[in-house]
Amino acid sequence: MAGYIADLPLDNTPSHTSWAPWYAERRLAPFLRRGAGSLAPEEVRSVERVIGEIDRFAGPSESARRIHGDLWSGNVMWADGHCVLIDPAAHGGHRETDLAMLALFGMPHLERILAAYQETAPLADGWRDRVPLHQLHPLLVHLALFGSGYRRQVVDATAAVLASGN
Repeated sequence: MAGYIADLPLDNTPSHTSWAPWYAERRLAPFLRRGAGSLAPEEVRSVERVIGEIDRFAGPSESARRIHGDLWSGNVMWADGHCVLIDPAAHGGHRETDLAMLALFGMPHLERILAAYQETAPLADGWRDRVPLHQLHPLLVHLALFGSGYRRQVVDATAAVLASGN
């Protein structure tokens, strides 16, 4: 199942394995390859380490859920105290991905949204520690699309992921 993120191909082929290897193989690795020229060799190796040890960082396994797939503040419209989500890249993914994306570029009322989500469909313990892992894909996409302006965020997210596995 092919899709696109911006004008880059996005492999949405379902996996018979758990979410973590799917995320490593279909989200992180392809966009690291595309953006590697904007990273130093040791930074590429750090992201490769996350990819290679993905099960260590991914948290408890859960079945794929339908997620928005591109849930940043620009795709959330507010009016009269209500919101509407637009421009989905819907696919079966991990619930934490949409929430991490909301936090990546800033989101009005984020803590209220997260509290309501937790009340309705509680996330596994340690989910906040996994936010950088879920942010790594969109950051690598931005690195591939726009270059070294996203290097620092990729490096910081990667370091946070690696630190969370200790």
